[in-house]
Amino acid sequence: MSAMETAEIQCPYCWEMLDISIDPSVPVQTYVEDCQVCCQPILISVSHDENGDLSVSADQENN
Repeated sequence: MSAMETAEIQCPYCWEMLDISIDPSVPVQTYVEDCQVCCQPILISVSHDENGDLSVSADQENN
């Protein structure tokens, strides 16, 4: 079982920096998580490339 990874994202609504946990056993994932500050829904997209490098994006869910 893989340990969780952490990543820092910026809320696309209030611009606060947030720490999130990512399950590295799932190479491509998209999910919605509420901002810990303003409670708006953030669409988070995560992928690991063939080298294992992590890519994370955070967008407004209601775009």
